[in-house]
Amino acid sequence: MFLFVFYGVMVLNWCCTQGWSKSPNFVVVLADDMGWGDFGINMADHATTESDTPGLDRLAKEGMRFTDFHSAASTCSPSRASLLTGRLGVRTGVTHNFSPLSVAGLALNETTIAEVLSPLGYATAAIGKWHLGHNGPFHPNHRGFNYFFGLPYSADMGCTDNPGADIPACRACPDTPARYSNATSHGRREEACSIPLGLPLYEDLKIVDQPTSLQHFATQLTNKAVRFIEQQSAAHRPFFLYLALSHMHVPLATAPIFVNSSHHGQFGDTLREMDWVVKTIANTLSQLHVENDTLLWFTSDNGPWSEKCQFSGNSGPFVGKWQQMQGGTATKTTTWEGGHRVPGFVYWPTHIQPNQTNDALLSTLDIFPTLLSLANVSLPPNRQYDGMDVHSILQTGSSAGHKVLFHPNSGAGGNIGAVETIRLGQYKAYYRTAGATACDGSEGVEKQHSEPLLFALNRDVSEAFPLPQGSEEYCAMSKRVHAALRTLHQDVERDNTTRGDYAHAARAKPCCNVHLPCCRCHKYEA
Repeated sequence: MFLFVFYGVMVLNWCCTQGWSKSPNFVVVLADDMGWGDFGINMADHATTESDTPGLDRLAKEGMRFTDFHSAASTCSPSRASLLTGRLGVRTGVTHNFSPLSVAGLALNETTIAEVLSPLGYATAAIGKWHLGHNGPFHPNHRGFNYFFGLPYSADMGCTDNPGADIPACRACPDTPARYSNATSHGRREEACSIPLGLPLYEDLKIVDQPTSLQHFATQLTNKAVRFIEQQSAAHRPFFLYLALSHMHVPLATAPIFVNSSHHGQFGDTLREMDWVVKTIANTLSQLHVENDTLLWFTSDNGPWSEKCQFSGNSGPFVGKWQQMQGGTATKTTTWEGGHRVPGFVYWPTHIQPNQTNDALLSTLDIFPTLLSLANVSLPPNRQYDGMDVHSILQTGSSAGHKVLFHPNSGAGGNIGAVETIRLGQYKAYYRTAGATACDGSEGVEKQHSEPLLFALNRDVSEAFPLPQGSEEYCAMSKRVHAALRTLHQDVERDNTTRGDYAHAARAKPCCNVHLPCCRCHKYEA
């Protein structure tokens, strides 16, 4: 792990460079499994009922909303690794999800935003879901974050006392923990310990609750985030808050005040709770008079998880019709637009002209280089980056985003992590297509394309009709696509890349008391 301490000596001269007077604060809010169409303002022209995201809608209207914004991958761990490093999984080695049994995580020679900002004097906090390794040096407290409060992985990776909505049903922990057998039979001991461990809640390096109550989790993390902002504001210290919410990932569970608050069932109730969380953070910035000094960037780690039926979100018009006709669905885990085109906006009063809708092709990869640029610090050397510094877009409203954007296979069969889909302007090319599991359990047939399947998104957002391969348009674009993929492969070969460690071990699963299979920290002393 490299902390790049030399960044701390670099002096920020905002008046002469960017036009801002002090080191800005950063709040990055990452939703989980939130579809492009779950964001009310994105669907305002088609909405028939009240939006479940009024707070987010307001912030987006008062800032810059992105309509062509993408997660760097379409599953949890690789998306988060790319956001925090500005690099695709083919470079970081994070190509699919880590599990509760994972002994490792994001490689230690990869550098996070927090590891760069912390030596500059920034207070750094990761609050919410981590999912990039929870053992030893892979824990967020060892990855540049001064403070951590949250879950080590997804909420469906451990039993809870209030499991909420899930398909298949997420089993709750028993009311009383199973008794650890004193019998000499190894089989009986194994049976007692095979009960899934409760979902652990960490504060820094310590498990403070297990199993976690998801019903109260949003309130807890909101309180912790507010307290962090209050403390840093009182100390006049710049801060970086990475708020990675568990909304809208199943299981869904909300505080009682949000139950039946929406006309869209439990999913809508959960959206409203998430909206409240972000609104509370924004209100805190305003009340402390630091909102003009704080950039707030909101987005999601990937699109909706259609397999979860009524507990899944909405990808808007990005439905992948061609894939639907082949079977399966075109959302989370796939490289279809519904898998990775996500909500996105930046809110920064007095620095960003309000009420802007921007159609630049952008990505969560861009968060890393943009925040570092605004902090007036260089990118860590000796490695290549896939993100771009977009602070000029935030300043001017320019639509000059990525000319080429690569989408890795994040889980729908095939070679996991490989870049097999390419966005080039308004064209999108697939060297491999596959569908994710649909609500009815069906799956799409995986198909390889020696000559890419090519769609023109500017006139076919639903990805229904591939361009005829013999057409002049297809021939011209396919040459450019082949060239872009070749360039990426050559670049990766020359780069400082990492091989991901996905080794598993039973000892890696976090438990506050090894003698209690369910690890009930809040009922039993560890």
